[in-house]
Amino acid sequence: MARASKPRTSAKGGGPPFVLMATAFAGVLVLVAGVLIALAFREQGHGIAGSPLAAAIGGKFSLVDQNGKPFTDANLKGKWNLVFFGYTHCPDVCPTTLNDLSLALDQLGPKKNDVGIVFISVDPDRDTPAVLKSYVESFGAPIEGLTGTAAEVAQAAKDYKVYYAKHPTAGGGYDMDHSALIYIMDPQGRFTATLTPDESSDAMAARLKKLVG
Repeated sequence: MARASKPRTSAKGGGPPFVLMATAFAGVLVLVAGVLIALAFREQGHGIAGSPLAAAIGGKFSLVDQNGKPFTDANLKGKWNLVFFGYTHCPDVCPTTLNDLSLALDQLGPKKNDVGIVFISVDPDRDTPAVLKSYVESFGAPIEGLTGTAAEVAQAAKDYKVYYAKHPTAGGGYDMDHSALIYIMDPQGRFTATLTPDESSDAMAARLKKLVG
């Protein structure tokens, strides 16, 4: 599975060894679960919506969009949505993935209007609605940028089995490590399949055409 950035050694004076080990182990479990889901179901033409495993991904969440308006899981209903977790300061995976998703949608023809992109920030401290608005508008695609309180973001990430962690960088800043699967949700708001950032926009478009019809 793609990661947003390479893990870094924890800064001196970090948390107790047990806490660090427990956090790392939990992250590994989430990543392994995501890999298994991706490998098992990415080739199924019509996805797995309605199956027992599909219910394990997604759930109720309450965030705000780039315009400061409430956005909940109910907003996912009515069209297909590509849900991706990342952050605006991400140097590589996030902008590349959003660009590829935008290019993939352009290949859907009239069906493009049936698919939306939902970008959920795992960096709520920096990714305010205003920051997200400027960021998502640069891709020229119908992207909803979502943020919220730390607790609200954590709940959404937990529901989607997304791992993320903050790491300090030189100069007092920080970056975020995070898992990077793209979750395809059907018009009923149900998880149905995944895409991965290492797929080309052409491959993403071909996968979406099978699902959207």
